[in-house]
Amino acid sequence: MTKLGYQIPNFNYPNGSRETLFEDIVAQTLAAESSGFDTVFVMDHFYQLPGIGNPDDYMLECYSLLAALAARTSKINLGSLVTGNTYRNPTVLAKTITTLDVISGGRALLGIGAGWFELEHNALGFEFGTFTDRFEKLEEALQIILPMLNGERPTFSGKHYSTIEAINEPQPLHNIPVMIGGSGEKKTLRMVAQYADESNLVCNRDEIPRKLEVLEEHCGRLGRDRNEICVSWLGFLGIAPTEEAAEAVRKEYWQSKGIDWDTADDDFKAMLTSRMIFGGPDQVKEQIQGLLDLGLDGLTLNMIPNGHDSEMVALAGETLAPLFNQ
Repeated sequence: MTKLGYQIPNFNYPNGSRETLFEDIVAQTLAAESSGFDTVFVMDHFYQLPGIGNPDDYMLECYSLLAALAARTSKINLGSLVTGNTYRNPTVLAKTITTLDVISGGRALLGIGAGWFELEHNALGFEFGTFTDRFEKLEEALQIILPMLNGERPTFSGKHYSTIEAINEPQPLHNIPVMIGGSGEKKTLRMVAQYADESNLVCNRDEIPRKLEVLEEHCGRLGRDRNEICVSWLGFLGIAPTEEAAEAVRKEYWQSKGIDWDTADDDFKAMLTSRMIFGGPDQVKEQIQGLLDLGLDGLTLNMIPNGHDSEMVALAGETLAPLFNQ
């Protein structure tokens, strides 16, 4: 289960190149593994997302990358945060995640969601459909993927997918945890309660108590013990050895986005940082403990401002891992 995850969402690094890109990613991953993170995630996108970069920034295909990282690591779990269900037939996804589990020696995690990035779908020829279509597809996919991962041979006939005694051999080396990403209260959290081992919430910090309450309600209606589900939160971290250095990282990051942090008003700053944490080790640890006190079981952090510096990734792991080993 994901207690302290590290997400790598971007691949354009200062002084980086296509030739050095993979080794830069490996360095981050090894720093995360050695410093106490339990899982490394990459996004399942083909274009970079708004707010992180431009559509034509570097983006690597997630499962090829995860398989390569599996061969360069030894103990850290590996997954996508999260797989876009619309990009793959569910039987192919079941085979893909099983292959990752075999390659990694039993370290795969299946993160999955309904898909949402319309530009990417339209540009690359994936059917986007309606909001309802995408959630119908996700629920049908789970009814195929989960049995295949559990040694069954499902025959399924749905509106969007069908199978006839779908075989998945070899089986995974361990029971692959299934994480559903997102925080929609009517559909996403209900599917978490019904199908998932893990939930990753994508929401502002002040929304976390409400999301946990809604998940508890869904579990109650479905007869599921909420404590069986590991709930984590996706946040954005800028850490540095001192509070002053972290403040410089913050200012430099927002300057790169065309925003002068010093002159921004308080309401605008609050909006910008609703999912962000900046600080030295003591400040970061205090903020993360506050999040855990809300009832979260874990969290996953990306480090867009300085994650390309493996020493800062290690600092984050060394700072936060003790919170989960008490």
